[in-house]
Amino acid sequence: MKSSRRRFLHWAVGAAALPTISGAVRADTYPSRPVRFIVGFAAGSTTDILGRLMGQWLSERLGQQLVIENRPGAGGNVGADAMVHSPPDGYTLLMVPPAVAANPALYTNLNFDFLKDAAPVAGVVRVPNVVEVNPSVPVKTLPELMDYARANPGKLSFASAGIGTASHLAGQLFNTMTGLHLQHVPYRGDGPAMVDLIGGQVQVGFATMTASIAYIRADKLRPLAVTTLKRSDVLPNVPTVNEFVPGFEASSWFGIAAPKDTPADIIDKLNRETNAGLADPKIASRLTDMGGMPLTGSPADYGKLIADETAKWGKVIREAGIKAE
Repeated sequence: MKSSRRRFLHWAVGAAALPTISGAVRADTYPSRPVRFIVGFAAGSTTDILGRLMGQWLSERLGQQLVIENRPGAGGNVGADAMVHSPPDGYTLLMVPPAVAANPALYTNLNFDFLKDAAPVAGVVRVPNVVEVNPSVPVKTLPELMDYARANPGKLSFASAGIGTASHLAGQLFNTMTGLHLQHVPYRGDGPAMVDLIGGQVQVGFATMTASIAYIRADKLRPLAVTTLKRSDVLPNVPTVNEFVPGFEASSWFGIAAPKDTPADIIDKLNRETNAGLADPKIASRLTDMGGMPLTGSPADYGKLIADETAKWGKVIREAGIKAE
């Protein structure tokens, strides 16, 4: 009797340990073949640049190539759709753009729910937007811009990279929180928007630091404020919008996600290696050059960021009645 009980307990303990042992073996052997790394925007975009930077790092750390696959379209939805409908085995990842937080409110016909259908892996970086003006605009500070806009209703317009993009939503939030009415002029990407902002066809911009910094350094644009809660190390003397409009925060954040039900041990391994990359001096320097602030943390931390941003921008979009093109 005692012998049988002993054998049963031995089996039960062994069976309970099987998932842990299996997970450890799976994490040790993953990846055993190349990994598809989807980027939902064209080559040369901020999302693509970050995808290639982190893809190279993870390739070296994991011993298998992360193959960049650009799948642009519908504000990043084409790439996100391809990822969430892939097998949850760790061999398809997505470089997540901030658009995933806005798209549920912008598009009414999505056949996926990113919050439910994606597994957050790791944050990578948060990039400020910059409130900037063409040098011909007679203002040098954000309060001066606000006063000028109130004194000249209908005279100022702001450029964005397109409807629902980070630069559009930052400008819309600024309008909402200040009661101003800067007219929105959407373009097809940061490039055309910056050309017209520098040329004076539009007067104000809310572009990302990545898109703005070269023109600011060349004195082609005048920075008035950054949109993150903290000042940027790249422009340390430029204040935040929050210093004049309490509670204002808008930024472009990027990270990595996998399909729902991807094994937790694989997610954890990718998270550890991503965080190791953010601590690497070469990668940290590249991110700083882009004006970025590393987003280290757990998969749960990154998941909370996505959920919070989805709720925040959904409210802004619905209240403003913004619709995708």
